[in-house]
Amino acid sequence: MSVLPLVFTSGWASGINAYAVVLLLGVFGATGLTDEVPASLQRTDVLVVAGVLFLCEAVADKIPYVDSAWDSVHTVIRPVAGAVVGALLAGQSGSLPDLAAGAIGGSTALASHAVKAGTRMAVNTSPEPFSNIALSTAEDLGVAGIVTFALFHPGAAAIIAAVLLAAGLAVLVFVWTRIRLFRRRRAQRREEKRLAAGARAGAGPAAGPPG
Repeated sequence: MSVLPLVFTSGWASGINAYAVVLLLGVFGATGLTDEVPASLQRTDVLVVAGVLFLCEAVADKIPYVDSAWDSVHTVIRPVAGAVVGALLAGQSGSLPDLAAGAIGGSTALASHAVKAGTRMAVNTSPEPFSNIALSTAEDLGVAGIVTFALFHPGAAAIIAAVLLAAGLAVLVFVWTRIRLFRRRRAQRREEKRLAAGARAGAGPAAGPPG
């Protein structure tokens, strides 16, 4: 069976939460629920590090502006993780060249990371923190669900991941278009008020009759 659907899905998930992907795959492999996971991801030290970093991300990801700073740091980490996981899965399966799998996993992770980071920056314009908490929780549950589903139904999971990625890109473009339009209108109103205030100041008080 081709490992391509699993590589694509794990790449999408890595762009959102790479540590959760490594942790989930490692746990499923170590417990014997699947034989698709390479031994290198099942190592105890890998699982411990992934678990600790997952907990760090779970906290940072729910705090406004801290999440964007965390995303900035992971602009390189997530695509690299997606590429490495993809290459390892391909090596375990033998049905796809490692280099091709790494390219697919890395590029998919980069695309989903861009959606996540851009969406978070947009959400941070909201004055309340609950949007961040709700979005982060939904992302964590989505990654867990899709990765688990992919191990048993890789083709269907890949289709879901592709739809979510396309929808995320569309929503991101729409949201940032609306934000730019709002900022442009607000700047225009401020400029109009400034010009109106300048015109009133230039007119000055009405001149009185000569003495």
